[in-house]
Amino acid sequence: MNRNVLAIGAHIGDMDLTAGPTLAKLILEGASATIVALTPGERGHPRMSPAEYKKQKIAEGTAFADAIGADFVVFDQSDGFLPAGDDVALELARIIREKQPDTIITHWKHSIHSDHENAAVLAERARFLAGLPIDPTDDFAAVTPYPALAAKLAELPRHGVRSFLHAENWEDMEGFTPSLYVPIPDEAFYRWVSAIRHQAFARGETYGFRYIDYYTALMTTRGCLASYPRACAFHTNQAPEITKLAGP
Repeated sequence: MNRNVLAIGAHIGDMDLTAGPTLAKLILEGASATIVALTPGERGHPRMSPAEYKKQKIAEGTAFADAIGADFVVFDQSDGFLPAGDDVALELARIIREKQPDTIITHWKHSIHSDHENAAVLAERARFLAGLPIDPTDDFAAVTPYPALAAKLAELPRHGVRSFLHAENWEDMEGFTPSLYVPIPDEAFYRWVSAIRHQAFARGETYGFRYIDYYTALMTTRGCLASYPRACAFHTNQAPEITKLAGP
């Protein structure tokens, strides 16, 4: 599939659940992967304060990434209030230039959660900015409200990302149609299960939703459609194929 993947989620746990099995598979095959959470997801616990849960979420996200062999980055944006502005996009574009991924995985563009929608917008914008010619001598103050961030981006060589995938998420299903199935072998699946079960929300301990059961069943369902025991589904915005039709 590729050798370097960047998975961008709105909260810690989003990409761990939806892209985690695929990341585990690719890492086992020798790829590099980085998980970026744009917020900690600190407002997602009904009994813990955001400050307390933030510490727990960061520890859980770090442990998950370590368990599957990925790098992990978390932004200090606020859960429920993720903006879609160029300040966040420029910071994210710098990570793209640093990591130089072949593929970005993020949320689908329609969701019941505004943070998820904004994460998809930010990933697209950051991909564009990472590939944009930016010279360190440019007058950044004249073109952006965030000249310092643009100047930091200009320090790194531009990078174009070849493929852009939207992961399947139960909160992001409006208009989502799978166009790519990734088979998940047993070793990757069990590595993912072992890692994700240490996240409290994934175990259903926050609001009761059985995330691990849901995504395990979803992999089985998608596997049936793909003729494999398990698979993860993605939507990709690839251009139509060009081919020359020929008769017999």
